[in-house]
Amino acid sequence: MSATKKHEAVKHKDGLLEMQDFWERNNRSILIILGIVIILGGGYIGYKYLYRLPEEKKAVEAIAKAQEYFATDSLQLALNGDGRNAGFLKVINKYGKTPSGNVAKLYAGEIYLQLGDFNNAIKYLKDFKSNGSVQTQALVHGLMGDAYSELKKNEEAVENYKKAGSLFEENQALSSEYLFRAASLYELMGKDKEAITLFQQLKDKFPNTERGFSAEKYLGKLGATE
Repeated sequence: MSATKKHEAVKHKDGLLEMQDFWERNNRSILIILGIVIILGGGYIGYKYLYRLPEEKKAVEAIAKAQEYFATDSLQLALNGDGRNAGFLKVINKYGKTPSGNVAKLYAGEIYLQLGDFNNAIKYLKDFKSNGSVQTQALVHGLMGDAYSELKKNEEAVENYKKAGSLFEENQALSSEYLFRAASLYELMGKDKEAITLFQQLKDKFPNTERGFSAEKYLGKLGATE
């Protein structure tokens, strides 16, 4: 392996380690965000579907145990069930057209991402419909960015990270994180001009976040300090 390729491999590995560290530090917060989205949608689902469509009532009951397993990081049980209770995959198969079946696709996508099955992660995340929630859209694009990044499909990863970083800027921690990932991938790809643009955006939009504070260092490394 040439010195250049070794250097790029080290940079990529360092970037992945940073992302893994972010997940380990913030996974509970991300799960809470996901839970809030589902809870907020629950009233609407209850009004529109629960009493009008018996199928949705069955779906709500079927997904409950899988959600419990997910919350305790029992990912295989959440995905495939325990023999008595359905997992997310069965909920999708039986009730995929219901709101709960749709939510199960989001869970399945995130689980496959954590399990390292990145193609299935993308498949289920693409099938999920956010129904207009920009907060959920941002989360989905961020997860898809992670999956594409792991597959070394950097162009697709960058586009999803940029969307994730711009759709719901009220959540500054996550938005700045995804913008940072997009900028870092641009740098890894040798697209310094694009990386500088995003690091500058990161510095200007999210100066009080961890990533925003560190943007100056990366701008300096790229020779873009004032």
